[in-house]
Amino acid sequence: MPNTVKRIPAQNGNTDFTTTIIHDSKKQRITLVTHYIKHNTTPDELAIKIETFEKTASGFIRNEKKCVNLNPDATIKLRQGLETCLAVCNKGTEGSFMVLKTDSTANRTEEDVSKIVAAFDSIITQPDIVEHLKTVEFSQELLQALKTSIRLSEMKTAISELKEYLENSENTEQVYQQWCERHTWIFGNAFLLKDEIRSISAGDKIDIMLPKVIGGYRDIIELKRSNMTVINKDDSHNSFYFSAEVSKAIGQVHRYLDVFSEEASEGLRDHPEIIAYHPRATIIIGRSNEWDSKQQKALHGLNSRLLNITVMTYDHLLAQGERLLDLLEHPENLAS
Repeated sequence: MPNTVKRIPAQNGNTDFTTTIIHDSKKQRITLVTHYIKHNTTPDELAIKIETFEKTASGFIRNEKKCVNLNPDATIKLRQGLETCLAVCNKGTEGSFMVLKTDSTANRTEEDVSKIVAAFDSIITQPDIVEHLKTVEFSQELLQALKTSIRLSEMKTAISELKEYLENSENTEQVYQQWCERHTWIFGNAFLLKDEIRSISAGDKIDIMLPKVIGGYRDIIELKRSNMTVINKDDSHNSFYFSAEVSKAIGQVHRYLDVFSEEASEGLRDHPEIIAYHPRATIIIGRSNEWDSKQQKALHGLNSRLLNITVMTYDHLLAQGERLLDLLEHPENLAS
């Protein structure tokens, strides 16, 4: 009997989705939510979300910590990975396997493909060719070009993923935290990879700690939900002020900065390499994609009055990443 799915329009109007249960037991249910991303001039793209539900007294409740989002590129890679693994599984034996992509339109039999693979394998395993490959020295320019190309591709994929989260109104703080942990480059090239350490005292755990390149000192990143309000307008005084959510976040990171400075002025206990020397904190919260110039200017003004704390939205973070990517792709724009 054929499987049937119902394609349902999403609220944002830009995507449809289908939901399929892929695992169901008394204690746990796992569903595959497939998003069909619509484009005007190109075919639709697929993005998936694997959701886990745990059984409670009141029924199945979604466990956000066990949910995984995959953008279109990652979805394609997952499909390719599964196809490769299934091909290896069908062989039913141990060993090394080579997977070759061929022209899908060519009319080749399984025997033809086997002959091609056997011929290719016989060539690359010849002793003289193996020795030649070992002695090849690639120029530094070529190696750097390859590294840059791979890096740019990874960055483009990351930017597309962040943009997709925002377009789909993803509001789960942990989703953005995991994204930022994987892509700390978005905070600028002054930082190295993030620290694994998050506890700065017995009762204080921060979201992300970033080591600086110069001196190895640390800064703090605090993430809040993307659906929180950032600034409000006081019409009676024709002025803007931080929302209650931002004010609470500022108070929270103010404490973190104090505690961190006290606990790690000479190095954090058990981690002397982590040093707090005039640390700064960045709070990422809310959206600004629909702001006008007055609101943008207001946030800049409010930030300028803060000491060692900066508030930015997820749209500002996205724009920062897109700008960095553009500069890497077009270094001639650096002076613009």
